[in-house]
Amino acid sequence: MTQISAQDQRFEREALSCLPDVSRYALSLTREQSEADDLVQETFLRAYTNWHQYNAGSECRAWLFTICRNQFLRTRKRGSRSVRMDDAALESLASSRVFASAHESGLDRLFEQREIREAVEAAIAELPEAYREVALLVDVHDQSYDAVSQVLGVPIGTVRSRLFRARRILQEQLLAHARDAGLAGAGAGDASGDQR
Repeated sequence: MTQISAQDQRFEREALSCLPDVSRYALSLTREQSEADDLVQETFLRAYTNWHQYNAGSECRAWLFTICRNQFLRTRKRGSRSVRMDDAALESLASSRVFASAHESGLDRLFEQREIREAVEAAIAELPEAYREVALLVDVHDQSYDAVSQVLGVPIGTVRSRLFRARRILQEQLLAHARDAGLAGAGAGDASGDQR
C-alpha cells in the first residue's frame, strides 16, 4: 500500500465521517442550500489539500469547522455589522428576569417542545453574527467552549460571554413567539412587567 492511499484512507475515515456535521454548519452559516453545498465542497477540498497539516488525534470536526468558517468569511461580502456589548451584570440580571418570568408562567418547558422548532431556527437566524456563530457551534453542533474558541479564534471568555448573550436574546424572542401564539400571557417574559 502506498503512502498516498494510506493518507487517503485516513482522510476518508477521519474527515469524511464529519461531512454531515460540516454540511449542517455550512448551511447555518450561509442559510442557502446551494451556497452551503459550495462551501462544503471548498472546505473538504482545502482540508484534503492541507491534510498534512492536520494533527492526528486532534478534533477533526473542529478543524473542519475552522476551515469552513474561514472560507465562508473569505468569500462573503462582510457588512459593517457591529455587536453591542452591554455590561455583563446588566445582561445577567435581564436574563435571570426573563427566565424567572418564563418559569412562573410555566413556559420554561415550552423550549423543549418540537412544535417550536421553526421558531427556534428563525430566532437563531436573527441573532447578530457573532452571537449566532457561538450559539450554533455550542448549542446546535455540540462543540466545547475550547473547540469554539479555536474555530472562531477568540478567547474562551469571549465564547462564554457571546453564548450567554445569545441565549438571553433567544429567550426573549421565543417568549415573544409564545405570547404571539397565545401560549403565554401578555406579561410573560417581559422584564419590565408591562402588559402588552
